[in-house]
Amino acid sequence: MPLALLALAVGAFGLGTTEFVMMGLLPDVASDLGISIPTAGHLVSAYALGVVIGAPLLAAVTARMSRRTVLIGLMGLFVAGNALSALAPGEHWLLAARFLSGLPHGAFFGVGAVVATGMVAPERKARSVSLMFLGLTLANIAGVPVATLMGQHLGWRATFLGVSAIGLAAIASLTLLIPHDHAHAPAVGLRRELVALKSVPVWLALGTTVAGFGALFSAYSYITPMLTDSAGYAGSSVTLLLALFGVGATAGNLVGGRLADHSLRGTLFGGLTSLIVVLALFPVLMSTQWSAAVAVVLLGTAAFVTGSPLQLMVMEKASAAPSLASSANQAAFNLANAGGAWIGGLALAAGLGATSPALTGAALAVLGLGVAAVAAVVDRRRVGVSPGRERVVATHLPEQAEAVRY
Repeated sequence: MPLALLALAVGAFGLGTTEFVMMGLLPDVASDLGISIPTAGHLVSAYALGVVIGAPLLAAVTARMSRRTVLIGLMGLFVAGNALSALAPGEHWLLAARFLSGLPHGAFFGVGAVVATGMVAPERKARSVSLMFLGLTLANIAGVPVATLMGQHLGWRATFLGVSAIGLAAIASLTLLIPHDHAHAPAVGLRRELVALKSVPVWLALGTTVAGFGALFSAYSYITPMLTDSAGYAGSSVTLLLALFGVGATAGNLVGGRLADHSLRGTLFGGLTSLIVVLALFPVLMSTQWSAAVAVVLLGTAAFVTGSPLQLMVMEKASAAPSLASSANQAAFNLANAGGAWIGGLALAAGLGATSPALTGAALAVLGLGVAAVAAVVDRRRVGVSPGRERVVATHLPEQAEAVRY
């Protein structure tokens, strides 16, 4: 695997850290700015909104630019947003800075996935995407806990300055390691990029992302009350248990990338099925502390097995606009974050119990598996191949035609 993937992973580490660290800093930020914790929670939503808007917008605007230049520019915007967060004098300025920080998130992962797959042989594409995502999953193990501790001891503003430093390291890595000959975008106009997104298979793939990761966030958004109220853990133990989720996510991401290079759709079906089983067993697994810890690891593993297969599938279904489609998948991921948390919250509000968000997550995973099955049927009807056979994906760009396993 090219060393350049390390540069993408460093950028992903910074993005993952700044996305999730706000959850741990909410009490400190609320106290310092003189606002309530629910009001401070809008800072999480502001970042997610920036991702959803920025992912397709920035990918479309930069479609004809060198992908190497785009990645460096996106990371520069990331550094600026976090630096402004550290310097924000009040709530509204911090909201604006968090929105700015979120703008490059989806586009970086989208364009980065295209660059990563362009540097490896076709049979290693999913693995290359999983190595870039490795930075995101490692952020949950190391980046978020360390950044949270920094915020608690040095102040939350120091945390965002530290994240900005990670961004500067990513810029240096991208500049040194991303080769010019693999980073230039083809001469594809914006209209052609948008037309490529009209494909039904593309939208089915995006729908699978929304439902599948909505299942994850339906449960994960309320993992703390499950661990404390159902499993009986003390609140001080939750940080360590969330690091276990990161361990599971890292393992699932690496395994999913390797398996997807052999069977893209088979890995996706297997991951979603595993997620259904894990979430359905949550009421039982959360009954004891040891099994609850196992459940947290399994949740991360099952969910992130599907990460690189979904990213690669969206890119292949919109082969004439891989950067835009890949970025749109990141927007879908954040819609899943918001939608899954909302649906899980409805179950809690209805008084169905602390583990009820996991069961609503299982239902969403069933929906995701159904959408993936429909996508498989549509794909076979469009190309006329039987399951398990290889086919050549016809693209608008001759150099992109390749054998793909489904």
